[in-house]
Amino acid sequence: MQSSPLLLEEPIRMASVLEPSKPTFFPAMTKIVGTLGPKSRSIDIISRCLDAGMSVARFDFSWGDPEYHQETLENLRVAIKSTKKLCAIMVDTVGPELQVENKTDHPITLEVDTLVVLTPDQNKDASSNLLPINFSGLSKAVKKGDIIFIGKYLCTGSETASVWMEVSEVDGDDVTCLVKNTATLSGSLFTVHVSQTHIDLPTLTDKDKEVISTWGVQNNIDFLALYTRHVEDIRYAREFLSKLGDLKQTHIYAKIENIEGLKHFDEILREADGIILARGNLGIDLPPEKVFLFQKAAIYKCNMAGKPVVVTRVVDSMTDNLRPTRAEATDVANAVLDGSDAILLGAETLRGLYPVETISIVGKICAEAEKVHNQDLYFKKAVKYVGEPMSHLESIASSAVRAAIKVKASVIICFTSSGRAARLIAKYRPTMPVISVVVPQLKTNQLRWTFTGAFEARQSLIVRGLFPMLADPRHPAGSKSGTNESILKVALDHGKAFGIVKPHDRVVVCQKVGDSSVVKIIELED
Repeated sequence: MQSSPLLLEEPIRMASVLEPSKPTFFPAMTKIVGTLGPKSRSIDIISRCLDAGMSVARFDFSWGDPEYHQETLENLRVAIKSTKKLCAIMVDTVGPELQVENKTDHPITLEVDTLVVLTPDQNKDASSNLLPINFSGLSKAVKKGDIIFIGKYLCTGSETASVWMEVSEVDGDDVTCLVKNTATLSGSLFTVHVSQTHIDLPTLTDKDKEVISTWGVQNNIDFLALYTRHVEDIRYAREFLSKLGDLKQTHIYAKIENIEGLKHFDEILREADGIILARGNLGIDLPPEKVFLFQKAAIYKCNMAGKPVVVTRVVDSMTDNLRPTRAEATDVANAVLDGSDAILLGAETLRGLYPVETISIVGKICAEAEKVHNQDLYFKKAVKYVGEPMSHLESIASSAVRAAIKVKASVIICFTSSGRAARLIAKYRPTMPVISVVVPQLKTNQLRWTFTGAFEARQSLIVRGLFPMLADPRHPAGSKSGTNESILKVALDHGKAFGIVKPHDRVVVCQKVGDSSVVKIIELED
């Protein structure tokens, strides 16, 4: 058995590096989450982002008011209609994040080896020797010698846009720090990260709760990105969402941002719907030589558990540049080869100069990496991890993928109502797209009828290799073979329209017939 995660033997030769990438309807199986903001909120830019490959739009509530984000969301809806591309909505909460507000909006320059005071008195203006922070308990949480980072979308602390400092004195509520690098902080809001220190703030602040219960409910958000330190954080958020009508269907993605989240990773993974590896803050909390190790270990655990995993902070330099660095391009590819479901772009699309180009280039890198992913090795690992006896659904999902690879199928079509069957198929990382046909279910609360399915379809937009479509609710799959065939024809037509299904192709279909789950192989005619 080939032990490398790469397939670099025949027919992939070194010469193929010189061949131009072929354009496809799906830029990559790996999904792209784009953060919408000042540089990416017009209908035109959002439409181009969708065409370039963005499938999830992230709204970051650490800045901007709900009205601003609502206007952006309305533009997204117009863009979705015009491009005919589905897009899910992710809300990112502030949580226990420390911030410095710069009311004057003037750039603040901090010089190396100078002292600066962090104070909880937010009535004072930020300056080069005093920074007001939104947390009164900082002086009780830190001690002399602790490291504090301040910046806008924190990077490593070594560049000129963020600063790292060492606590030199604690005096009452104020904390005096020695600046370790010269930097200029620009903008109205700076993020503060205290390395490897517990900050006694709630996971969901009052502001977070207000945003979710108003803006979130109004817009039926698909994903909640939650700053997570303990498994109780997930349980608390889920309990909160369960009281907000349709938001009980919202998937919670745990953001692992610090050592606390890392220590409790296994139990967090069991409770969360997915994981976001927030490498900006993690890269500060962990020694640089350990970051790659955590990434690979965490992604492997997510893959084996069948939980989607999202990697952040991959092409920071594209915030201001048209091309990524060589290291960044390689980093994106390695994230895909490690097993990431999606790449999350933050500052690159929020305030970056080239949001569309960034999405396009990241998508192309992902597509190239997918071509050399050793699916055979991955499949065997996944099957071995599950063990025997397999559950009924695991057996069907793995059999569908195995059959599709053996017959070189162009696509797998999966009928599902909850989305679980399709996600299980995606867990085994088939080399071909999976069209997830979400079959709506009719439900009632004794007062009105509603159809389920829209949430389930959109929530598969973050899963590697899954491409959803909503079936006609008038034809419930699983009841009669005739209605099954009619929905299958619509799914095949969908595949043909997008160029992934052609005459004489083989297609693997996974569906329920009565009480039984069936995997069948069909060969298309002219």
